[in-house]
Amino acid sequence: MAHARSTAAAGLALVAAVTVAGCSGGGSHAGAASTGSSVSSGGGGGQPDPAPTESNPPGDIPDNQVYVPFRPASGFSGFTVKVPEGWARTEKGPTTVFTDKLNTVRVTTASAPAAPTTGSVTNTVVPQLRSQVPKFAHPKVSEVKRHTGLVVRLTYQGDSAKDPVTGKVVRDAFERYAFFRQGHE
Repeated sequence: MAHARSTAAAGLALVAAVTVAGCSGGGSHAGAASTGSSVSSGGGGGQPDPAPTESNPPGDIPDNQVYVPFRPASGFSGFTVKVPEGWARTEKGPTTVFTDKLNTVRVTTASAPAAPTTGSVTNTVVPQLRSQVPKFAHPKVSEVKRHTGLVVRLTYQGDSAKDPVTGKVVRDAFERYAFFRQGHE
C-alpha cells in the first residue's frame, strides 16, 4: 500500500486519497475483471439490474518500488509528496492524480480556516462520501503520526464506477489523509 509522505510539509494541508483495489491480469478496470458478465432486465420497468460488485484480491506495490518527489506547481506548494515512479500523472486545478492499474494517489490542496480533526472529518467528510461513493461502508477516522506530525486518517470501502466496456464493478479500499499547515489543507 502506498503512503503519501510529506517531506517538507511545514504548513501543509493535503488530502491524499489512496485507492488500493484488486489487480489481476489487465492494466485497467476493464482488464481487471473476469469475463462473462451480463446485464439482465429487472422485473419492474425494463430497467437493467445494477452490476454486481466483484471482490478482487488487494493490489500490492512491490517492495522495490522507487518513489520520486512531487511538488505541486500551483496553489500552496509548501510540501513535497513522494509518489511511485512511473505512474501516470494528470492534473486538474488543485488536484493531481497518479495512477497505475487499479491503484490511485490523489493529492488536493485547499485553503482551510482550521486543522481537520477526527470530529470534523466524521461530521463533514464522511456524510459527503456516504452520498457520493456507491456502497460506501466501514468508515474509520483516526489520528495517526506521520513525518509532519499528527494527521487525520480516514479509511473506508466503496464500489468503483461501472466499467463502460465490461459492465464490471470492483470493490475499492480507500485511505484518505488530511494534513494542515498555515491555513492550507
